[in-house]
Amino acid sequence: MEEGEVRWDGLCSRDASTRDAALENIRQAVLRRTTQISPVKEDPPPESSEGHLASATALERLNEMLARLLMLSKRCPFRDVREKSASILSNVQELGIRIPRPLGHGPSRFIPEKEAAARHQCSYLVNLHVNDFLHVGGDPKWLNGLENAPHKLQNLGELNKILAHRPWLITKEHIEQLLKTEEHSWSLAELIHAVVLLTHYHSLASFTFGCGISPEIHCEGGHTFKLPSVSNYCICDITNGNHGVDETHVSPAGSISTTESFCEVEALMEKMKKLQECRDEEEASQEEMATRFEREKRESMSVCCSEDEESAPTRDVSRHFEDTSYGYKDFSRHGMHVPTFRVQDYSWEDHGYSLVNRLYPDVGQLIDEKFHIAYDLTYNTMAMHKDVDTSMLRRAIWNYIHCMFGIRYDDYDYGEINQLLDRSFKVYIKTVVCTPEKTTKRMYDSFWRQFKHSEKVHVNLLLVEARMQAELLYALRAITHYMT
Repeated sequence: MEEGEVRWDGLCSRDASTRDAALENIRQAVLRRTTQISPVKEDPPPESSEGHLASATALERLNEMLARLLMLSKRCPFRDVREKSASILSNVQELGIRIPRPLGHGPSRFIPEKEAAARHQCSYLVNLHVNDFLHVGGDPKWLNGLENAPHKLQNLGELNKILAHRPWLITKEHIEQLLKTEEHSWSLAELIHAVVLLTHYHSLASFTFGCGISPEIHCEGGHTFKLPSVSNYCICDITNGNHGVDETHVSPAGSISTTESFCEVEALMEKMKKLQECRDEEEASQEEMATRFEREKRESMSVCCSEDEESAPTRDVSRHFEDTSYGYKDFSRHGMHVPTFRVQDYSWEDHGYSLVNRLYPDVGQLIDEKFHIAYDLTYNTMAMHKDVDTSMLRRAIWNYIHCMFGIRYDDYDYGEINQLLDRSFKVYIKTVVCTPEKTTKRMYDSFWRQFKHSEKVHVNLLLVEARMQAELLYALRAITHYMT
């Protein structure tokens, strides 16, 4: 091991003596770093540009170590590691060097701590996979931008962009371009593998933003070296929603009274009951069902999130993708019409599943199980009510998401969606699914105000799986058209 390197893997050992030895090596490495920099002073003496650069580099490396120690002091499952990491930080602070403190409390900005990819600028996922990529020996140059990756991966950029934001635009020509390129071409099996990974991480970005997942403490956005103000928080805390208030005691309904929120739950229960009665009495004609779908699809275009609200703070991840201006656009812009995708013509169950399983063995089965688990999952509760059949509500959520992507189920009455999903809920759904980076705590708090956080997390599971299936359907249909 080189002198400048620090080994952290010993802290994972179950053997206490191994962890102790690793911590001692880390402590000594940190102290060596501190001798290479000067403590924070009001008026530092002038130094040469070379000396300033060396000092800045040493400080940057030290700060990275201190941030990791902060994370260990808060999150490590081993008590000895937590305590000794905190002790090392304290020793550094006694030397007059500023140490980091965490931003936020717990893993989520939306959910109290006691409970609970790059196209979407999701710094949490980007940080996670940058670290994993380097850990398995990936070439660091690839992380400097898509243009530094192999041409074969660069060629995926266009498909990735369309899949993430406007999957209805994917055609067999996009597939042909990847498969027929004389050099750096993809095989069908490789392309299916890539599409599964891309759609999976697009949906994970929705879950991360939808649940308000905070950056890991040691990553950018998870800590700060700024000193707290007299009132124990600074402006960087305000943007993260940390106002010095114990949010676990604040009602998620905000200024809405408990009685009013309770009435909303009762009204939703009553609507479900009446819709079930109407189902039993009469069924709308196919023409009426088609009309209701088109109406709901048009209305979904008018649902948009407020862009002047404070969303999740993120690091600059734009180097990981091209064309940062390309984002979600509704189906009809300036009169342009996009045909409806009828599930009866191409479905996951009858077409997509078998295609994936044939070219990416066993993965089709795993994805199918994942879809069913999320769709069927229920606690049979609605806020304070128990023993409730929530299938009608779950289907409305799933089908509304697919409706936003132009996907229609002929046997579903889309008139139910407006009965079961109010506008604040629709705003949240569309934001999390289409522009997750714009999700705010206000949006999260504004829907289902009397429901448990666990029920809202279940909603997010529905959103991400429905989104992944929608993207897959468009991509797999294009691949099928190319094959035929």
